[in-house]
Amino acid sequence: MPNYLITGAARGIGRGLTRHLLSHGHRIFLLDSSLPELTNTSDILLSSGFSSPQNFKTSLTDLSSRSAVQSAVASAAEYFSGRIDVLINNAFPTPHIWSGGASMDSTEVDIMSEWDRKIAVGLTAPFMLSRLCVPLLTSTSSSSSSSPSKPGTIIHISSTRAHQSEVNHEAYSAVKAGLIGLTQSMAVSLGERYKIRVNAISPGWIHVEDENAAGDSEGRKWEDGLTERDHEWHPAGRVGKVEDIAKAVEFLVNADFVTGTEIMVDGGVSKRMVYPE
Repeated sequence: MPNYLITGAARGIGRGLTRHLLSHGHRIFLLDSSLPELTNTSDILLSSGFSSPQNFKTSLTDLSSRSAVQSAVASAAEYFSGRIDVLINNAFPTPHIWSGGASMDSTEVDIMSEWDRKIAVGLTAPFMLSRLCVPLLTSTSSSSSSSPSKPGTIIHISSTRAHQSEVNHEAYSAVKAGLIGLTQSMAVSLGERYKIRVNAISPGWIHVEDENAAGDSEGRKWEDGLTERDHEWHPAGRVGKVEDIAKAVEFLVNADFVTGTEIMVDGGVSKRMVYPE
């Protein structure tokens, strides 16, 4: 079974992916910047019945710190005995919009500090993690259960916001669009030299209000807060689930002839023509 390193793994899409992959017998190294969320997720996984301390390891990591990223990769290398099969760059700092409802020309909020952090976590960290993980993705370590001669793969989690923007999402849209460009370039560079495949998944509305500590405390279910109108807006007939992203991940991990591409997982919403009401 492949070894996975996932960023932003303690909440949202990252947590759902972690749970799904662990339930299928994979080993996961979870990176997240929130200690409460990491602790909560670890407790949930250990009480789930399908996971054990041997199957996953958590790392409290500030992805805006290059030294912290280096330390995390070193820890992952030790945990996996030198071999990573799949790197999933998923993390992005919350909130996705400017804090306090500010706009890009606001003078009340330090927009530039927010910009720097969002770019560092959302775009620089994936680039750095990918670079540092190349030796682990190409390792022929016999400790890996996958084929020792097969290079690993990288998956960037982008967003439909790389193509469609909302008000006050400048940094988020820039990061997600940047990941598409990074995917294309890395696929060529790493493919030519190492045969490492690099792809992106662009989620649309994936409802994850239940995938965090607050949701657990309140007993939230996936369908809570969703209306029939929300589901009907999607040509596919419903709002997205974490499992939809997990299926795309599984496809890309096993699709040996797919690299440099973006898979849109949005229920068809991005293809819908929208007129003012």
